Amino acid sequence: MNGKSILVTGADGYLGRQLVGHLSDACAVGTMGAVVATDVRMTPPAQQRPGVTYLQADIRDGGLADILRTHGIDTVVHLASIVTPGKKSNRAFEYSVDVDGTRNVLDACVKAGVRQIIVSSSGAAYGYHADNPAWLTEQDPVRGNEEFAYSWHKRLVEEMLADYRRTHPQLTQTIFRIGTILGATVRNQITDLFDKPRLIAIRGSDSPFVFIWDQDVVGAFLRAIESGKGGIYNLAGDGALSIHLLAKRLSKPVVSLPAGLIAFALRILKTLGLTQYGPEQVNFLRYRPVLDNGRLKKEFGYTPAKTSSEVFDYWLRTRSAHKN
Repeated sequence: MNGKSILVTGADGYLGRQLVGHLSDACAVGTMGAVVATDVRMTPPAQQRPGVTYLQADIRDGGLADILRTHGIDTVVHLASIVTPGKKSNRAFEYSVDVDGTRNVLDACVKAGVRQIIVSSSGAAYGYHADNPAWLTEQDPVRGNEEFAYSWHKRLVEEMLADYRRTHPQLTQTIFRIGTILGATVRNQITDLFDKPRLIAIRGSDSPFVFIWDQDVVGAFLRAIESGKGGIYNLAGDGALSIHLLAKRLSKPVVSLPAGLIAFALRILKTLGLTQYGPEQVNFLRYRPVLDNGRLKKEFGYTPAKTSSEVFDYWLRTRSAHKN
């Protein structure tokens, strides 16, 4: 990787640990400069990889620029964000991490003369809207819904990144709008839906899903580090799967209900404290953004090893193996 020095935020998260593992391997063969792994939690010594400097650091801290200078960092991989809020979380805290934290990272990069920042955005930045095109490309606007903290914050962060591209063009930005990640041990809001005894569908909607293998996410980030290539890219496998196809592969029934009925039920259940999800989840299921990965393959030069269908089947096999 041409001796580059890398700092990773959110390094103790699911993707962060895998990416840092690959960077550690590059250190072992002498193709990497410094590798600094930062997270709000200190990585336990038993899980630390050779050649990597581990630091406990909050992306909102004012001393981040000093860390970048001290270690001669030229590339930052920004993974830190609130993907699945805890039960005690709130919007103000999530905003402070997702939006204010990213602003602090960008400011630190500019102050320290970092050359490239690689950002994990999401297909959720496009938003969940009835008028979304069947396949979203990078030219489509980001319209993350305010009712979804994660979607809204990804939109705000991308708008911020656009401002920085105008005011600080010397900082190359590589932004990946990532689809639903699946892998051997991944657990997220979507896999929780698949673990239910039956799948809930919105009547009249196919609720299509696009998936990306976790190793393809890591592979795309490694290519961005190695190439230094900037740009915005949808990161998803080829194709999409409807809720009905997913149910068939899961051997589970689909219960199709009217949108209004589901919204009413969720409103009552959330009021009673029986679920963390409210009526806004109807649009989350009904208008799922479907990502076109043409630019990723043609301009960025990375073709995912697994299609959406293949990675879902892979996840299903490995999940079944882990249960046995």
